[in-house]
Amino acid sequence: MSITENSIRVWDPVVRIGHWTLVISFFTAYFTEDDFLTPHVWAGYLIGVVVSFRLIWGFIGSRHARFDDFVRSPAAAFGYLADLVRRRGKRYIGHNPAGGMMTLVLLASLAGTVVSGIVLYGMEESAGPLAAWVGEYSESEHLWEEIHEVFSNLTLLLVGLHIAGVLLSSCVHRENLVVAMLTGRKKNEE
Repeated sequence: MSITENSIRVWDPVVRIGHWTLVISFFTAYFTEDDFLTPHVWAGYLIGVVVSFRLIWGFIGSRHARFDDFVRSPAAAFGYLADLVRRRGKRYIGHNPAGGMMTLVLLASLAGTVVSGIVLYGMEESAGPLAAWVGEYSESEHLWEEIHEVFSNLTLLLVGLHIAGVLLSSCVHRENLVVAMLTGRKKNEE
């Protein structure tokens, strides 16, 4: 029996390519920082484009890419996590409630990182799309450095939690979610 006979298409190419582009771009930006400003800036711009497109795709994309398929209340997300830890978490074909919440929080944190980075780039280098507007406010440069650092470190923490959740969910449901995000397919069982 082939993988497609016992699986269902869940993640479309836009979601998968966007996900892995964010992974590569975030770590490129995070580890280049001040030492290699050009790749840092371009990785940040790419993150901004992917996050923007993902927000649009959340309304017009395929079934499991749309926010109305996976956005649940915080109570549902934390209830799912509690059940998952007890190894009783319900299996979802798309994002589970905790995964849906993590998607939103990661997108918001990445957006905050990008916006603060663009402001900071305009202040420090007099470059980028906001340079003409923020250059005269360079006295607040330190504040924007702190904001950018908080968002980037928050994003790193969220990535760690996301990976932990994926591994836990993969173990509980006996399903490799990393492979699912590469192939776009999950086991076809409810």
